[in-house]
Amino acid sequence: MSFRLTSLVHASTPSESESESEYPGSGRDPEAVPEDLESGKPEMSSVNYMARAQWLRAAVLGANDGLVSVASLMIGVGAVNQTARAMLVSGMAGLVAGACSMAIGEFVSVYAQYDIQVAQMKRESSRSSNGDCSNGRREKKEESLPNPLLAAGASALAFALGAMLPLLAGGFIKAWGVRVGAVCAASSVGLAGFGTVGAILGGADPAKSALRVLLGGWLAMLVTYGVLRLFGLAFNMQVSSS
Repeated sequence: MSFRLTSLVHASTPSESESESEYPGSGRDPEAVPEDLESGKPEMSSVNYMARAQWLRAAVLGANDGLVSVASLMIGVGAVNQTARAMLVSGMAGLVAGACSMAIGEFVSVYAQYDIQVAQMKRESSRSSNGDCSNGRREKKEESLPNPLLAAGASALAFALGAMLPLLAGGFIKAWGVRVGAVCAASSVGLAGFGTVGAILGGADPAKSALRVLLGGWLAMLVTYGVLRLFGLAFNMQVSSS
C-alpha cells in the first residue's frame, strides 16, 4: 500500500526537465539579460548623461559665450561707430580677450579642483593600512585627475570658434545695415545650433534648449546696442560712418 502511494506521488510530481519545459521562466539564468516584456528585446543600459555634463558644459558654454560676447560687442560698437573697421577691430579684440579670459579662468578653476583632489588622496593614503589596495586605488584616482592645461586650451578654443561666426559673417561688409543684419542672422543660427547640439548630447529637449539659448543671445545683443546707443546720445557722441 505504501509502495503504491509512493509510486503515485512520484508519478504525479513533474520532473525538473518537464517543469522547465512547461514553465520556461522557472529556471531562468540569474546572469541572463533581462527582456522587455512588451517588445521581447533585451533592455539596453541607459546612457550616462551625467558623465558628459562637465565637458559638455565647458564646450557649449565656451562657444556660446564667444558668439554672444563678440556679436554683442560688434553691434554695440556699431551703435556709435558705423564703420566696418571699427566693428571688425572690436570683434577681434573681443575674441582675443575673451579666449584669454576663458583660458585663465578655466585653468585657475580646474587647478583648484586638482589641488583639492590630490590633498584628499594624500589624506586617504595616510589613513590606509593595506598598501597594495591603497596603491591600486591611488593609481585609478590619479588617472581621473583633471588636466588644467587641457581644460584651459579647450575653453579658449571653444570661445574662439564661437566668436569667429559673427566676426566672419559681418566684419567685412561695408554697408552698416547689411553688416548688422548679417551679424544678427549668423549669431541666431549659431545660438540655435549650439542649443540644439547641447540638448541632444545631454539628453534634453532640443527645441526648448535652442529657444532658451536663442532668446538669451537676442536679449544680450539688444541690451548692448541699447546701452551703447543711449550712452552715445547722453554724451553727444556723433555716429561715425566714414
